Amino acid sequence: MKRFKAVAVGGTFDELHKGHRTLLMKAFEVGERVSIGLSSDEFAKELRKPHTVASYTKRLDDLKRFLISHGLSDRAEIITLTDPHGVTLSEGLVEALVVSRETEPTANEINDRRRDKGLQPLELIVIEMVPAENHTPISTTKVREGLIDREGRLLETT
Repeated sequence: MKRFKAVAVGGTFDELHKGHRTLLMKAFEVGERVSIGLSSDEFAKELRKPHTVASYTKRLDDLKRFLISHGLSDRAEIITLTDPHGVTLSEGLVEALVVSRETEPTANEINDRRRDKGLQPLELIVIEMVPAENHTPISTTKVREGLIDREGRLLETT
C-alpha cells in the first residue's frame, strides 16, 4: 500500500471498539504521521448520536492509551474537531484521509470543498465496517445498548 507523509482520520471514538482500532491502525499503516481528529463535546452533541457520549477527556485518555500501547504516540497528533473538516481544508497538511465506509460521504464532501477552494483532492482510503459476531457492523450504539462488547462479541441479553 502506498505510504503518505501525512494522513488524517477523525471520529468521536466513543467506547474505542474494534472498528475504531482497525480504522486507526490502517491510518498508521499508510501514513508516516497521522492527525487524529477527536470530536469535541460540543461537536459530538451536534452529531445527534442515539446514545450518550463519554466526555472528551475520557475519549482522549482512551485514545492516548491505545496509541501508547501500540507504540504509535510519536507518529500521532490528536486535534480537537469542532466540525467535520478539521485540518482537511488547508493546503499541505495532509495527503490522504482514512475513513470507514460509513463516513465516506463526508470524505467526498471534503474533497468537493477542496476543489471549490482550488486545492487538490485528498486520496481516500476507505475501510469496510468491521463486523460483529452476528455479521452486522460493530458500532458504539450497539456497545452502549449492551448488545455487543468492544470486540464485537454478542452479549447475553436478559
